[in-house]
Amino acid sequence: MSTESGTPENSPGVYTQGYFETRLKPDASRAKVWEHLCEYFREFVPADADVLELGAGWCDFANHVKARRVVAMDLDATVVAAAADHVEAVVGDCSDLSRFDDNSFDVVFASNLLEHLQRPQSDALVAHAQRVLRPGGRLILMQPNFRLNPGRYFDDYTHVAIFTDQSLCDYLVSQGWSIEKSMPRFMPLTLKSKGSKLTFVVPWYLRSPIKPLAGQMLVVANPERA
Repeated sequence: MSTESGTPENSPGVYTQGYFETRLKPDASRAKVWEHLCEYFREFVPADADVLELGAGWCDFANHVKARRVVAMDLDATVVAAAADHVEAVVGDCSDLSRFDDNSFDVVFASNLLEHLQRPQSDALVAHAQRVLRPGGRLILMQPNFRLNPGRYFDDYTHVAIFTDQSLCDYLVSQGWSIEKSMPRFMPLTLKSKGSKLTFVVPWYLRSPIKPLAGQMLVVANPERA
């Protein structure tokens, strides 16, 4: 995302004025939701994996995933303050992963990121992700599914790209990926609701074939190697 103002004290990078205050306010219940989500993601993230989260923001995934090494990267310096002690925080452009070696991660994860990027940026991101993943690695994308809730998709004023479960899978295949798993209905579009504190229902929701209010999808992809 674009950045305009100064940096938090003693932090590198930049701070996007107003975004976190309006769209991603601190919320104690969100951490509990992500504990449940990361338990679900154990199917795709081995305990001995090296994991890179892109667009990490508050590090909701990075702080709760169980892995050997966890790196959280975001353009916004909030990531530095938000990262837990065991997480390596990196401030930088997620469409440029040149600082990371080839075959250096087992999992690349991003939540609600690609819809914020113009196509050249997303092309670069998925190409870099393919390069830094080891053979057998996974790209895990969790993000809004326009097909499920088009009326609210642009409630986030920073959304610039539209993806559905079909178009996201087709896009990844066109960029040299194979689809391991696609769940068009995965989670509600937003946790900003009166029921957001009912975190105890999250494990049921993740297991249930019935997904009321679903607005986010999950796609897991594998890099195809020549």
